[in-house]
Amino acid sequence: MQLVDTEEDGSLDNEAQQLLRSLKAKIANYYPQHLKVHTVPWNAHPGNPRHKGHTKYLKELCEQFITATNHQVLRSLRYRGKSSEEPDGLLQELSHHMMLCLESCRVFCGRQDLLDNILQSIRQNDDHVHTPLILYGPPGCGKTALMCKLSEQVRTLLGQETVVVIRQLGTSQLSSAIHSLLRDICFQVCLAFGFPPLPVQVTQACSDLILFFHNLLLTVSHLGVQSLVLFFDSLDQLIPADGAHKLYWLPKDCPPKVHIVVSTSPAEHGILETLQEAMPEPEAYFEVGPLSREEGGKMLKVLLASVRRKLSPAQQTVLQHSFPEGGHPLLFKLAFNEARRWASYTLPSALTIATTAQEALHRLCGRLEKRHGTVLVAHMLGYIASSRNGLSDAELKDILSLDDEVLSEIYQHCSPPCKTILRFPPLLWAQLRRDIGECLVERQADGFALLGLAHGNPILWIPISFTEVVQNRYLPAQDKTKRHLLLADFFRGTWSWGMKKSLKLPLLGKSLNADRKVSMTPSPLGCMVPPCAQWNMNWITCKIVATGIQGIANDLAMCNERINCPELRLVQETLLLLKPALDYINDVVGKRVSIIYTEVLARLHFFMLSYPDLIGKLCQQCLSWLNVCPHPVLVPLCGFLQPPGGPLKMTVTGFLKGVTVLELSSDHKVLVAGSQDGMMVVWIMEDIEVMHTLTGHSAEVRCVKVFGKGTAAVSTAMDYTLRIWNLVSGRQKFSIQDSHSGEQRLYQLHVDERNRIVYSASGAKVNAWHLETAEHIFQISGEAPDAWLCTEVFEPRQVVMTVSEGGTLSLWDSSTGELQSKHQLSGLQEEAPTCSVLIQKQGKMIVGFSRGSLSMIFSDGNSLMKKLPGRVRFLVVSEDESLLAAGFGVYVRVFLANSKGFHRFMAEDLEHECVVHSAVFSPDNSIIVTGSQGESIQVWSLSEQGLLIDTLAGMGTPVTLLALCGHILVSASHSAPYLKVWDLTYDRKHKTLAPVPDCTGCTAMSHDGNYVYFPQAGERRQVIIWDSTKGAECDRLDTSAQVRCLEVAEQRKLLFTGLVSGTVLVFPLNSTQDVVCIPPPESQKPINHMALNRQEEQLAIAYDDVVLVLDISPGKPCPVIDKPMYTFYTQIPAAVISSVAVLANYRVLYGMSSGDLFLYDCPHSKVFPLEMHRCKVTCLETSHGEKWALSGSEDSLQRLWDLELCQWEHEMCYYKTSFLKGIQCACFSKDDKYVYTGSFDHSITVWDVLSGALLAVQFVYATANRIMPTADGFIATTRLGYIIRERFHCPQSISSQYNPLQNIKATCVVKSRKKEEANPREQHDRGKVSRNQIRTNKLSQNCVIM
Repeated sequence: MQLVDTEEDGSLDNEAQQLLRSLKAKIANYYPQHLKVHTVPWNAHPGNPRHKGHTKYLKELCEQFITATNHQVLRSLRYRGKSSEEPDGLLQELSHHMMLCLESCRVFCGRQDLLDNILQSIRQNDDHVHTPLILYGPPGCGKTALMCKLSEQVRTLLGQETVVVIRQLGTSQLSSAIHSLLRDICFQVCLAFGFPPLPVQVTQACSDLILFFHNLLLTVSHLGVQSLVLFFDSLDQLIPADGAHKLYWLPKDCPPKVHIVVSTSPAEHGILETLQEAMPEPEAYFEVGPLSREEGGKMLKVLLASVRRKLSPAQQTVLQHSFPEGGHPLLFKLAFNEARRWASYTLPSALTIATTAQEALHRLCGRLEKRHGTVLVAHMLGYIASSRNGLSDAELKDILSLDDEVLSEIYQHCSPPCKTILRFPPLLWAQLRRDIGECLVERQADGFALLGLAHGNPILWIPISFTEVVQNRYLPAQDKTKRHLLLADFFRGTWSWGMKKSLKLPLLGKSLNADRKVSMTPSPLGCMVPPCAQWNMNWITCKIVATGIQGIANDLAMCNERINCPELRLVQETLLLLKPALDYINDVVGKRVSIIYTEVLARLHFFMLSYPDLIGKLCQQCLSWLNVCPHPVLVPLCGFLQPPGGPLKMTVTGFLKGVTVLELSSDHKVLVAGSQDGMMVVWIMEDIEVMHTLTGHSAEVRCVKVFGKGTAAVSTAMDYTLRIWNLVSGRQKFSIQDSHSGEQRLYQLHVDERNRIVYSASGAKVNAWHLETAEHIFQISGEAPDAWLCTEVFEPRQVVMTVSEGGTLSLWDSSTGELQSKHQLSGLQEEAPTCSVLIQKQGKMIVGFSRGSLSMIFSDGNSLMKKLPGRVRFLVVSEDESLLAAGFGVYVRVFLANSKGFHRFMAEDLEHECVVHSAVFSPDNSIIVTGSQGESIQVWSLSEQGLLIDTLAGMGTPVTLLALCGHILVSASHSAPYLKVWDLTYDRKHKTLAPVPDCTGCTAMSHDGNYVYFPQAGERRQVIIWDSTKGAECDRLDTSAQVRCLEVAEQRKLLFTGLVSGTVLVFPLNSTQDVVCIPPPESQKPINHMALNRQEEQLAIAYDDVVLVLDISPGKPCPVIDKPMYTFYTQIPAAVISSVAVLANYRVLYGMSSGDLFLYDCPHSKVFPLEMHRCKVTCLETSHGEKWALSGSEDSLQRLWDLELCQWEHEMCYYKTSFLKGIQCACFSKDDKYVYTGSFDHSITVWDVLSGALLAVQFVYATANRIMPTADGFIATTRLGYIIRERFHCPQSISSQYNPLQNIKATCVVKSRKKEEANPREQHDRGKVSRNQIRTNKLSQNCVIM
């Protein structure tokens, strides 16, 4: 039947036809690119499949729709890839909250006194520091309407230029999670005040975003022009993730011109109690009470007028009698929802009003059942209530299509339209969705918009959980099981891919075996499906991009709680380990994917053969994706990143510079860390969650003490301030100028909680301050202003004990600072104190000295002495004060601390391969954990007399700080801006092949990487040959002196060992007992560097100021090496040779510690000076064709030299951090197209030789010691001991949009000589001749071509 407009007499309505034609013409005129006209012949039966014209039309329409949709998706992705100054959806988010605000203000009634009090408090606080204001009251009391009214009137109070930001939390996807909430607010404030847009790097890590948010408020305050007022309504509606309910993100002090107003329900998540504990000021709290009867009546009139309804006098009387004493706005809203349905003729006796929320929701369910059927309503609401975070619209329709009971009810009176395809009718869902209304809300979860049941949302006037009502009404135990089983079938994909499911319909009298057309949905729970069937890298990467690492890790954690699947546990740990790599990546799909594939493969490759079904499959998918990657990428060919299943659980980022202090509270619940840039971060040890970021210090934090059972802390820094912090609120209580003259090498703090005094010792002074008032009590000054001073406070005897240089012991009154006694400790006249520790229970102080002395000083002034072999670096006492550990050199000695003298706990010292920096005892004294310069952590059993039970590798830098909480160990380094978290009780069955145990950084490697050569740690008088294929030592070679450098001649099977004595030992690898000795020159200075030419025919040996060039001739069993062919000296005063390379025809390239660089032609005795570096040359490498050379220096500057012209062609500077710079090693690819470099900042970079462009960067978490080319990539060794094998994949054509720094936060500057001599545009085009070159001067990165 054709539908047309007609007149009353049945004739065609010409006016309507004209309007229709006009509308079509306008659409065609305004949107010609989106419009395609289809002409279809009229047919009375358009659904007839035999009608070819209609079938053709439908096919063309579907194809057009798919094409247009694909075009819009691709266009959107291109737009998202461009730099934008605001996040997606910000304007929609602002419009959403503004509309809610206007709606709430429209029905606002009463509260004038409360409104005036809050506004007056805001006005009084505008010019000074103040606390946020808190509105609280039960759900439905009108907090939201009050917040909206405040936001409307605050401009009248503070000025029309005031910036007002309001968020009704939980009412939108972006306002439900603290991360997206703070991101959008920061963007909005930056736009409003004209600040630069929020940096992309800040938006990724929640801790960085919180810190930026706090600093942004301070910046607004410093302007002092406009006021900023932030309204956060319903804190209890935030998703708990990222500590949202713990309120660490909320500033506890607002600076001038900045105001924060929040609201919350007292009964939800303990938020009000948290606020009161952090901000106890009573004037900051405002309780929102009920409305009076008159105010409620006025509200009802406004609501009824908004829907154009009016009640009869009798109906008004019924309403008034229902609320004789007034009540919360919720009750009047519920009454309005009932009254709006009353007919004018309804008798008063038939009128009923729900007086409770439960009753109102049950009535809603009854109305839905009456209209849509009990089965449909019960099952639909039951599925939503049974899901974890809700279901999407499409998922819900799929699930209802699988529900036989629902379909049987729908088709009990009619047959389905198709016998082969059976679906839930979408029109029924649309009607049901409309009728449920506000009780079904859309929220962001798992990266998608999901439908959930309203849960105590005051915006929707629902004070209780609709989920509770649904569970009580529709989900008894038996029905709940049925709902979960069908959900499991759906997410398992049981009926996907065209699988047919039978259904017997009573009307048909037979079973229908029909396709339910259910989409293939990846399971969010691995336990629901066979792992190999569902878990794949495509889904994992999409899940990470959509929800972040934590989202998918939570899914895996839930799965691992229910099943014992070691593969899924390894995948979960892998994702947590790669989390730091994603913290600073832009939120664009393409930029995250490559780093995910690379890291997963480099960590899980260890277990490919052990778990082929899941892990082997994931690794193969990673390889397949990387092999066809559209941009340059390094493809891992083995496992070389810290594998899962080991002790390392996570890497915690958040600092900009190295960590200098770790302090654990006495109850082991709170950890405070301070850094070189003055920032301090407070973590909760239970889940390693950031509690506060403490900003105030402007220089390196030197000492922190936590007291009050983790509720307070005191810190001192090199900005000469002492600061007292409230760790509950994150507030700074006091900042005290604690000035000291001269260089301060020792900083000590002691807190006397009983007398409320803090003592700070630095240099030659001790100051005492009152903890509650910051009042200065006294100062103790040493005799010499530059003398070192060790200080401890013995509280029971009220004595301050100080030991200064030369061993002078002084006892002072701890309450007045008066000197009580003073005497000289014997045998310490030439020593200075380096560290001290107090054993409070026994009233004695242990002091370590610079020349190895160890002094035990009692509170009465008596002392005992012990001599250690070297400088005492640290002293540590166990928690029960029964054991004492002293670190000196590479040893740790453990004493019984409860004895009257120095009695050793063990006969042997704990020996390390490198200098020991730190140690910590376990609470039960069963183990001691030590950290050393060798970047490793050792775990020793004290119950087994110091047996080494484990070595933890993976810190990547010297381990200078340790903190142990139960079995959780936290390590830090002065050279790293992160913390490592370890589990000492890990399952050792997943241990991989032992990494190369080298901690010296002096390594050589066979060309296939199967053998690694390195000196023994400690005295370095042996060379260890390590078989990396077996993870074991295969031989040791004795040397006559300490090893300085190593080189391997792969073709000749020779190992060259340079010694500190100046001698070179040559070991034939096939006959290591036969050794050739190359004697040193007369000076006998240590060898600084050695190098072989490409043909392995010449060897260059570099000393401080002389280079020897020798010929190497084959011989059996040893090579023939005669006296040096050439010897030449350098002429640079106060500089030594730091690196050397030798070319054919006896040409030598050498770099100096001063940065000077020379090419010396030995046969002609000519020296060619090259442009010098600014600092020490650390790396020299020549290409295989000897046309090019690469030099690298300590400041990360690299130069690519044309050896024929003796001038640099490209100057490249890349570094990841400002305090870890320098080039450690490099090599050219076999075809000399690329240069691979390893940096001290733990990065490996790939450069194009012809253009000097940066092609790829990979962060490997450790410094690469040596790197060597392979046929299609390189192999390298790292300080963590792993062997890196990678293939470099570089497509012939590279997109101009490719950003080599997309996976890492770094700085890169490239300068090419040719570009200085020619037109920059011409040179840019010239670089595209052989390959579409990368345009690295994009705004989206810190890489500039000069």
